Amino acid sequence: MTTESLSLPQLAIRGRSFIALIVSPELPLGEWFAALDQQMARSAGFFANRPVVVNLAVALGAGEALEDVLEALDARNLSVIGVEGIDPALLEGTRWARLQRLSLGRDMSHDGKTDRLITIPDDPHPSAAEPAAEPAPRPATASLLLDRPVRSGQSIFFEDGDITIIGSVASGAEVIAGGSIHIYGTLRGRAIAGLKTGAAARIFCQKLAAELVAIDGLYFVSEHWGEGLLGRAVQVCLEQGVLKVLPLDH
Repeated sequence: MTTESLSLPQLAIRGRSFIALIVSPELPLGEWFAALDQQMARSAGFFANRPVVVNLAVALGAGEALEDVLEALDARNLSVIGVEGIDPALLEGTRWARLQRLSLGRDMSHDGKTDRLITIPDDPHPSAAEPAAEPAPRPATASLLLDRPVRSGQSIFFEDGDITIIGSVASGAEVIAGGSIHIYGTLRGRAIAGLKTGAAARIFCQKLAAELVAIDGLYFVSEHWGEGLLGRAVQVCLEQGVLKVLPLDH
């Protein structure tokens, strides 16, 4: 061991989970980009500082120039970190050759629930001699308690259950929960609930000023609040597939 190696600092290497947005350009591309522009105009902060993975399967199948699609997304300041649906070798020779194929994440279906593999038995009708098994008891919901505010730029992610925050959530921060979210303070950032529990999840806050709230894949952005909801204590819930924001102080 040399003197030089003894003087070198130890390396700290940590794993980290994060949420990436998946965008899937569809045909006709002109209309899809127009819809994207409309979404970004309504909520400028929706894509802000969020990693984006682009599924290029449809564009590839239609013979579109993949580089042009990525350039159009880059022109809109989307932070593209990877691609899906294609072999990254197709991007060799372009400035997008650095992108990796990212397929290790877990997709969310259109109803917001994680896709599951369901096995159908050969005989769907159990015989009288073999009664159907009792359903397994539902495990108790886990929870995460934070007794401090969430600062701008922070991301709190707890997939296993509810999140309770004693304090406010600053603009530019986000809270993502497998279950419900309870905020004893002002919600200015983003709150995304129901990754695991789906439509049963709720979001509560003492003062609403959020950039975005979402449950089970449905969301509202700040333009939705208006004078009737802004600054009030509310709960966000799903009722018969409709996302609602209801005052708690009436």
